[in-house]
Amino acid sequence: MARAYTTIAAIALCAFICLLIPISAKDYTVGDNSGWGQGFDYSQWTQGKTLVVGDSLVFNYDSSLHTLYEVSSADYDGCSSKKYLNTDTSSGATTIPLKTAGTHYFICGTTSHCMSGMKMSVSVSAAGSPTTPSPSTTTPSTTSTTTSTTGSFANSLQAPIIGGAIVAAAVALFA
Repeated sequence: MARAYTTIAAIALCAFICLLIPISAKDYTVGDNSGWGQGFDYSQWTQGKTLVVGDSLVFNYDSSLHTLYEVSSADYDGCSSKKYLNTDTSSGATTIPLKTAGTHYFICGTTSHCMSGMKMSVSVSAAGSPTTPSPSTTTPSTTSTTTSTTGSFANSLQAPIIGGAIVAAAVALFA
């Protein structure tokens, strides 16, 4: 009888943890309603935002005009997309899960867009120790664009899968 209560308590604890996982991760839409485009001050947008591992950045943009590259610090400074870490050049809606702590750098690879200010850096802290993102240095241009808000590379199943694995492990352990 005691073993049954232990198993039920373990399953309940795991279920509770599973419920917390999706709640703790946040999706941040870069540029809010303006999206990823020229003429927007991304350093201003990052101010006051606290990003942690597990959060995601959602980039919405006109894929006929813009691209998205995650690059190194040196490539960010030089506006080079040749040695990118992550990319999307065609969808118009990209979700980047923030899997590691540190500074992440993003640029548009379309000729002259990065040089005119279409770039952004964000600081991501380890879960449980949030910090405010570092602002990027941008000089916004006066050109405006229409952004796309449909589609994404959603990672919405990641937390339930992890939670399910935790529950399955607990059941196997205590059964």
